[in-house]
Amino acid sequence: MCKEVKTTCPYCGVGCGIIAATGEEGNVTIKGDPDHPANFGRLCSKGTALAETLDLESRLLEPEVYGEKVEWSAALDTVADGFRQVIQKYGPDAVAFYVSGQLLTEDYYAANKLMKGFIGSANIDTNSRLCMSSAVAAYKRAFGTDTVPCSYDDIEQARLITLVGSNTAWCHPVIYQRIALAKKKDPQLKVVVIDPRRTATCELADLHLPLAPGTDAYLFSGLLSWLDGAGVEDKVFTSNHCEGLDGALELAHQVTPTIEAVARLCDLSRDEVEAFYNWFAQTEESLTIYSQGINQSSSGTDKANSIINCHLFSGRIGKPGMGPFSITGQPNAMGGREVGGLSNQLAAHMEIENEDHRELVGRFWQAPNLCTSPGLKAVDLFQAIEEGTVKAVWIMATNPAVSLPDADRVRAALAGCELVVVSDTVERSDTVDLAHVKLPALAWGEKDGTVTNSERRISRQRAFLPQPGSARADWWIISEVAKRLGYAGTFSWQHPAEIFSEYAELTAFENQGDRDLDLGALCGLSGQDYDALVPTLWPCRKDSTGERRLFSDGRFFTPSGKARLIAVNPRGAENKPTSNCPFILNSGRVRDHWHTMTRTGKSPRLSRHIEEPYVEINDQDAKSLGLEEGDVAKLENGLGAALVRVNVGKDQKRGSLFSPIHWSSQNSSAARIDALVYPVTDPHSGQPESKHTPVSIRPLPTRWFGFLLSRRKLDLGGSEYWSSARGDRLWRYHLAGTQSPASWGELSRQWLCTDAENVDWVEYLDQSRGQYRSARFCDGKLDACLYIGAAKLLPDHEWIEPFFLKEALEERERAAILSGRPLQPGHDAGSTVCACFGVGKNTITEIIQSGNAGDVDSITRLTKAGGNCGSCIPELKQLLHETAGENFDLSA
Repeated sequence: MCKEVKTTCPYCGVGCGIIAATGEEGNVTIKGDPDHPANFGRLCSKGTALAETLDLESRLLEPEVYGEKVEWSAALDTVADGFRQVIQKYGPDAVAFYVSGQLLTEDYYAANKLMKGFIGSANIDTNSRLCMSSAVAAYKRAFGTDTVPCSYDDIEQARLITLVGSNTAWCHPVIYQRIALAKKKDPQLKVVVIDPRRTATCELADLHLPLAPGTDAYLFSGLLSWLDGAGVEDKVFTSNHCEGLDGALELAHQVTPTIEAVARLCDLSRDEVEAFYNWFAQTEESLTIYSQGINQSSSGTDKANSIINCHLFSGRIGKPGMGPFSITGQPNAMGGREVGGLSNQLAAHMEIENEDHRELVGRFWQAPNLCTSPGLKAVDLFQAIEEGTVKAVWIMATNPAVSLPDADRVRAALAGCELVVVSDTVERSDTVDLAHVKLPALAWGEKDGTVTNSERRISRQRAFLPQPGSARADWWIISEVAKRLGYAGTFSWQHPAEIFSEYAELTAFENQGDRDLDLGALCGLSGQDYDALVPTLWPCRKDSTGERRLFSDGRFFTPSGKARLIAVNPRGAENKPTSNCPFILNSGRVRDHWHTMTRTGKSPRLSRHIEEPYVEINDQDAKSLGLEEGDVAKLENGLGAALVRVNVGKDQKRGSLFSPIHWSSQNSSAARIDALVYPVTDPHSGQPESKHTPVSIRPLPTRWFGFLLSRRKLDLGGSEYWSSARGDRLWRYHLAGTQSPASWGELSRQWLCTDAENVDWVEYLDQSRGQYRSARFCDGKLDACLYIGAAKLLPDHEWIEPFFLKEALEERERAAILSGRPLQPGHDAGSTVCACFGVGKNTITEIIQSGNAGDVDSITRLTKAGGNCGSCIPELKQLLHETAGENFDLSA
């Protein structure tokens, strides 16, 4: 008998509902929750593979202090004593918390309350600063509060959906599929994608605007100017419900007076710009969805406000199917915003700099030391650690040594900090390795609480697994430290339901409708009611009778009650290309991995789609630099360097590069992309400019390439380039180097050898052809094998992996491994296209070539590819286009 638990996915801000079923033997199966209003049963490839990430391998399960395992009491005493000593000597601003959108709302609330209310500093910031703080700042400037005015239902009600700076197909696949389904049901629905590069999302687009990097505000400033000239203003709405219109229009007309000017500034054709402007003008139900391509900029707040301006001017807000919709990257970025996880906010959307808000929160918390001024934002916080003004930092559920800009400097800052405390689930990460105190936290499936998704919907994350080892909930760890600091009375929670109830009461406390965030209807929930809480959209006031559409009454949360149009003076990125760094690097995510891969990296099938760190480059740029597909390239600037594989194509504009953010020192030799990103931030939001980094790129003069399969994770010292990925009960490594070793045999033994008994080696060396192969057997089992050659793309090795599952190998099988050729020709499925069902590129191509599949539906029927989350459908269309010929309609 399986026990089923409804919970919420721990990945992106879509907030998909999940049903986790646990069998009698402890095995877990995952499926989408058909009743959850975010996904109605759909899951992306990452969510589908969650069961593969639940093992305890590489988990941090016991507290550690300076490398020694200790009891919880000793670890907590060390943290509390260390923070107390720093505070007593240097004051509360000498300590800091750096938290994460991976935390549950209850964890976030506890950390924020301790730091801002009782320690007395606002030095608590979150990795959400890196992904959505510009959207927060823009909403606050326009509406008076951080209020997202849209919901997912608007997707089905829109007639024009504009996706700006969002590769939705890969980063928010379930939203993408909702858009695709809406377009299928309503062929009149138009989709516009605004992105410098051609992404998988563009396969759905009626119009793709590949604007010059960083010029989004020019495009939307021009739209505002053009809408005014075309008479599209909703004068009733603007006159009664808006302010700042004249200033916004004056600057828009001055900077972007004509379509021709916009086209020139954005490097677009006049026809492209005019088509978009006409569609927006003619379509009242216009929904604009934007994400990191807007937010991660030194002018991200202005870019977001340029979008909001157009919706306010045309009155397209507060009604079905329309509005400016920021979608978040993390599962609880919104929940963190609600409880004050950003250093410039108080809890419940109240403001540190508002004296009335400080008095209210201080009175509610009975806080003796409530902070009186904003704290350090993420980038500034770590610079303060480097400078020594912050002497103790507690990092929770995030990996800033990889994810922050100027990551090498962040690593050095933490290495020099007096006290680094890390709460995490993993025993190794670039950040955990720098900790003096390591605190084992519960992971997804073990912890209990709530998260809030991009549409303001609160959902429960429920535990369905036992607590492993000594791991504990983050809120418990925080409250235990608070007790040791002398605040036991107000941190005496016994269950997350008590924390949620307190938070809900704060949102409703003396709230007469003047604050947007109100959970009055959820105050006083019993433990049983909390356990049974269904997905709930806020605001949900005590007197509410259902879900409320915000701003439908034209009332906003500014002092005047009117929305503000912001005069936006567009500007390019702060860091310009130079003769030494002539390319602009754009960073982002891949389809099947998440952040720094501490979770998704455990799944063999998620690692099949993209195994190595890479850089995408335009084919003409590649040719001019002597770069070819599969080369190893070195990206470099004044901050750092990275080594990545080269992907050549036409999806990048000339002069632009793209590289993903997921690789760290745990799974690559030198692919930490944020080590190259300059710590330049938006003056309003503090968000770093992660999409516009000047770099140089050149081929690494590589003499050899290799791959290595091993049962064990290995130390590959001596290899300039390596990356690792999980296979089925093994590790896969790709390698390359500029110098050949004196002896491949000695290096092979150095990499693969352990002290195990009954070890048997076989080797092959062809010096003239630059080929080396070796295999290591332990007690008759294949333990590892290494293949070296001069070719960039070595022979397929998929056929070798099943040998690792065998108890003993025959002589002919050993010979096949050493020869690098299978015993008999087998089907090579090729690189994975559909991660949900493990369907390879070659399998799909062969079916198309056979004439049995002429569209996506037939591919799905024959292979299942595209039949689950649908995030691979753009690639299926591309394969149909490439294989079936130019006549295949990519938009079909």
